Amino acid sequence: MKATFYGQFVAGEDQDDIRPTIEKNMKFGVKSILDYSVEKDLSSEEAKKAEMESCTSDMPSGELQDPEIKRYRAHEEFGDRREKVFEARTYFYKDEADCDENMNIFLNCIDAVSGATDGSGFAAIKLTALGRPQLLLQMSEVLVSTRAMFDKIAGTDVDILLRSFSQKDLRRSLKGMGIPMSRDETKKWFTFLDSGQDGEVDLLDWDNLLEVSMSLHKVFNRVNVKTGEAESLITALTEEEENQMKNMLYRINKIAKYAKQQGVRVMIDAEQTYFQPAISRLAMEIMRKFNKDRAVIFNTYQCYLKATLNNIIIDLDLSRKEDFYFGAKLVRGAYMEQERERAKTLGYDDPICDSFEHTTENYYNVLNEVMRTIQKRDRGKVSVMVASHNEETVKYTVEAMKAHGIKPADRLICFGQLLGMCDQVSFPMGQAGYSVYKYVPYGPVEDVIPYLSRRAQENRGILKKVKKEKQLLFSELRNRILRGKFIYRPTPPVPPA
Repeated sequence: MKATFYGQFVAGEDQDDIRPTIEKNMKFGVKSILDYSVEKDLSSEEAKKAEMESCTSDMPSGELQDPEIKRYRAHEEFGDRREKVFEARTYFYKDEADCDENMNIFLNCIDAVSGATDGSGFAAIKLTALGRPQLLLQMSEVLVSTRAMFDKIAGTDVDILLRSFSQKDLRRSLKGMGIPMSRDETKKWFTFLDSGQDGEVDLLDWDNLLEVSMSLHKVFNRVNVKTGEAESLITALTEEEENQMKNMLYRINKIAKYAKQQGVRVMIDAEQTYFQPAISRLAMEIMRKFNKDRAVIFNTYQCYLKATLNNIIIDLDLSRKEDFYFGAKLVRGAYMEQERERAKTLGYDDPICDSFEHTTENYYNVLNEVMRTIQKRDRGKVSVMVASHNEETVKYTVEAMKAHGIKPADRLICFGQLLGMCDQVSFPMGQAGYSVYKYVPYGPVEDVIPYLSRRAQENRGILKKVKKEKQLLFSELRNRILRGKFIYRPTPPVPPA
């Protein structure tokens, strides 16, 4: 196994075992993102049972009719989140002790990054490993419904950052929505919302409804539109669920704090759209706390989602206004088939771009927005990883860097590919002085098999992707034989200026 599939896509079993691969890659100027790729080996039935038990609240709820609300509920037919997903590892909730174990694994991964990469790498984590997923569903529903109400009041006829409303607009909108509220009540609520005290409520003011004081639990606050009073979503949780929520937020905070202490950066992976609003919100909150001096926390943006451009515009603006470092990884996305089927079955709008071309266009729009922001802010305040195996996307990024005056030595734009794939892009770029990373899975053979078996199911897709690499390898082998030079020793990478 180690000499075949495992050896191609997994660096080794532990921190010591992976060091030779990391050191070899470093000779080409390629750094590492460590990902402990261990999954529980569950049957589909076991996975669905675990998902339904962990994604259903004990609080009573009525029958659901609204498709947008159904979106943030668990559905047994989609309970096995591994189905049609090949590149992302998946966690299912068992109990709080299991989440503590996952937290310790991530802490050990941070130690591995610190030791094996001398602090130059990243540790990759998933928030569904750190708590009961029901809490992420519930938080996502609140975030999306709160944002939708802002759009109803402020309108959607201007760019997202220009949207705002006055006290008069608020009163008119509430009346139109059939929400009875006196002039004094409207004034009280508007004063609460208008944190900038400028007579206009913009999106940043509105999002302060969910402000976190970095004990993090206040992220579950919202405003009761009938009373104008702030209330905690904890009132909708059982006592056990409240404790589970506090445990999840404690684990996230502990990982971020430890990473900063160890000088290691953390990449928070993206997940399904019904979890993602909560994941992104939590990522931004820990950026607020831990990205004061450098970019420690990086959030992931899936560019196959129609909403991604608006989302990153909002997040970039928040980091500018509150003056913290912003870190992002841009990917196309790993859940397309699953997301499309779920949206169609449950009756809500498909969140995915209509075609590969539209996704590419969205990716480039997001990338250019980031690069424009890099130019506007102090150098180093915004960093982004272009995580793509698509050579055209990599070429586009290189040209866009030149157009925006961003040099490889600036270390503001970096590139990422999976271990064992796209080496013909990663290694030449690393030697040319670009900041390049390999996503490096590791873990014991028997525990990584569930992840690898799903990668094997994607075998046809993998073979298509490596067809060009095979041709290049045969060509290189032929050239070495003809030259009589069988061992290649890389020249030292171009150092940053």
